[in-house]
Amino acid sequence: MPKLGMEPIRRAALVEATIAEVGQIGSLDVTVAQIARRAGMSSALAHHYFGSKERMFLAAMRHILTLYGAEVRGALAAADGPQSRLAGVIRASFSTSNFRHEVVAAWLNFYVLAQTLPAARRLLRVYQRRLYSNLIHELRALGEPRAAGIARGIGAMIDGLYIREALSDLQPDGRAAAATVLAYLRAERGTGS
Repeated sequence: MPKLGMEPIRRAALVEATIAEVGQIGSLDVTVAQIARRAGMSSALAHHYFGSKERMFLAAMRHILTLYGAEVRGALAAADGPQSRLAGVIRASFSTSNFRHEVVAAWLNFYVLAQTLPAARRLLRVYQRRLYSNLIHELRALGEPRAAGIARGIGAMIDGLYIREALSDLQPDGRAAAATVLAYLRAERGTGS
């Protein structure tokens, strides 16, 4: 009989294994057995905890979004003023924990899954709304009259850079990606800084 405290540990191991397996394969064409093997447990146990590969993948995306949210909150707390907070949100999108090969692969597959799975679509919309809300809040604080359009443009650039990275054979370069989005922000606002 398993110890009472093993379930959270096993769930976390399966979430990490899901991210790693999707990252290695590059798609959701992985099996629960492959994920379970990577996590060091049986596929029956993986099914017991999650019920399906889709639920396992959604748990992995919730984990990724939780880590991303913590980075954004940290960046906002450490920032001084709206310009710095904007840059913090953008940089958090491309931090080393968020912009690594396996997480980028998970995001690409998440976009695809959201087209057919309502639970994935809802989760993606929550992320998009939070990102937009953070961006537009800081842009409005700067008195930007085109805040809505610029916020949508930044969101599209972030998504686009993740898609391009998923198709690249190079190591992810979060600093370069963030610099691209920050350059877009400066150009849209007509500022040099």
